[in-house]
Amino acid sequence: MSSAAPVKPNVFKRLLGYSRPYGWRIALAAIGSVGVGGMDGAMAYLVEPVLRRIFSGKETAIFVLLPLGIVFLYALRGLCRYTNDYFIRSAGQLAVQDVRNDLYAKNMSLSIGYFHRHETGTLMSRVLSDVSMMQEGVGQVITGLFRDGLSAVALLGVIFYRDWQLALISFVVIPLTVVPARKIGKRIKRVARQGQEKMGDLASILQETYSGIKVVKAFGLENREIERFRARNRDFYHFTRKNIKYEGLSTPIMEFITSFGIAAVIWVGGSNVMHGTKSASEFFSFITAMVLVFNPIKRLLTAFNNLQRSMGAAERVFEVMDEKPEIVDAPNARDLGKARGEVEFRDVRFKYEDDYVLQGVNLTAKRGEVIALVGPSGGGKTTLVSLITRFYDPTGGQVLMDGVDIRERTMKSLLEQIALVDQETILFNDTIANNIRYGRMTATDAEVEAAARAAFAHDFIQELPEGYLTNIGDRGVRLSGGQRQRLCIARAILKDAPILILDEATSALDTESEQMVQKALNNLMQNRTTFVIAHRLSTITHADRIVVLEKGVVAEMGSHDDLLQAEGIYSRLHGMQFRA
Repeated sequence: MSSAAPVKPNVFKRLLGYSRPYGWRIALAAIGSVGVGGMDGAMAYLVEPVLRRIFSGKETAIFVLLPLGIVFLYALRGLCRYTNDYFIRSAGQLAVQDVRNDLYAKNMSLSIGYFHRHETGTLMSRVLSDVSMMQEGVGQVITGLFRDGLSAVALLGVIFYRDWQLALISFVVIPLTVVPARKIGKRIKRVARQGQEKMGDLASILQETYSGIKVVKAFGLENREIERFRARNRDFYHFTRKNIKYEGLSTPIMEFITSFGIAAVIWVGGSNVMHGTKSASEFFSFITAMVLVFNPIKRLLTAFNNLQRSMGAAERVFEVMDEKPEIVDAPNARDLGKARGEVEFRDVRFKYEDDYVLQGVNLTAKRGEVIALVGPSGGGKTTLVSLITRFYDPTGGQVLMDGVDIRERTMKSLLEQIALVDQETILFNDTIANNIRYGRMTATDAEVEAAARAAFAHDFIQELPEGYLTNIGDRGVRLSGGQRQRLCIARAILKDAPILILDEATSALDTESEQMVQKALNNLMQNRTTFVIAHRLSTITHADRIVVLEKGVVAEMGSHDDLLQAEGIYSRLHGMQFRA
């Protein structure tokens, strides 16, 4: 059957490569397989001498011992089968665990742009659903090759030993099954891949609605989301139904084709018995082996179909494995060391696909300066600071730190110099202490508390049931918006990096909290280069320079007072906010 497999060799080879570390488990499973296959062959072979000695030789002692022998053989066969199943399935589970670990690690190594291009639910589906399907298919194939393959070989040996002519008659039809097996297998693989893509769509809807349940509830759109989920679920069923159809067709077609061989054997063999050229016991032994051999062959066919489904999932998994990160260290990249904090944008251009977001930006931030970035939405503010962290590389021009192009430094050493507080408060389903410690995992409890005090978060933390050991839930759902933002600021304070990026860092705070945190940030900014993105202009009047970005270019630059007097874009935005 395996000769008909339309499987990409490299995909299957890569899958088997994950099983090599668990070779001893597979070896034990193989020993169990030899036992199962040997028992099947032995039972088929012993039919003839046992029946001959009972019915022709009248040896009643054998007849008495026969039930005990059958029980013993099946007990031994069951032990061998358990050994085979346990060790082959545990080896498969360990191998798939390694695949899932490698896939997750690969995801973590990919650039930010990759995650912006792919839905979160689709990425989750590949790590969870696709890998599980790989496990199911490959596990069954390995089991089939060892246990069912050896059983089939042993039984075929008995069949050809008993009567090679009848054996040829019974199996002359087997090559005819190759063509339908190949065609059905190809369709199962294609449909399985499409079905996994639809499963990714389902996962995306779940991720979106669960994370945005407050919006769904607030706008009363539960029914809309239910209908959207039902539509995607219906699409998934469409492909699952096709898969069921093709898998359901394979066994009846194979059985129908092989029935011609069975019919021919019964006709020819039965005629030989009636004409006295073959004994009844020999014919029964042959028939027993032939009936038994079709069971492992059918299981091999089922395993083949499952392999096609798992290969569709495996191709999706290895597509991610083979994805090349867009942002990588240069071959000669060196560690940055402790940066002074000077940042320069030199004729920087950047575009998403065909649209330029930044066009010829020139800007220098000296050590300890506070640079505020303002302007209309879509002007390129967040994109500009994302180039400092190398979330993206510029399409043209250079970003320099301490006079050296940051592409000549290692990513790890570069990011150690930067602390980020984003407009989206990203917290994890963990304790408050561990969320703050994300800024520096080696920090002591005292350092964590000091950072929380500096961010004016200590007081509300102390009021929580378990203080710093309080679990804050998924994305910090058990905290208010202002509390979440202050934890993010504490995390940045703890990192103690020479460069700060504050993207709307105080946007979620009430007036009182904003004043406290602004004082903490002002202290933190001393002797640190700080880039502040702000729409609330009252928070950046203290900045050394305010840079107005509009349509990807620097439209204005200067101090708060200078820009107000210039009566340009900044003055207009300032006037609009104060009138409001």
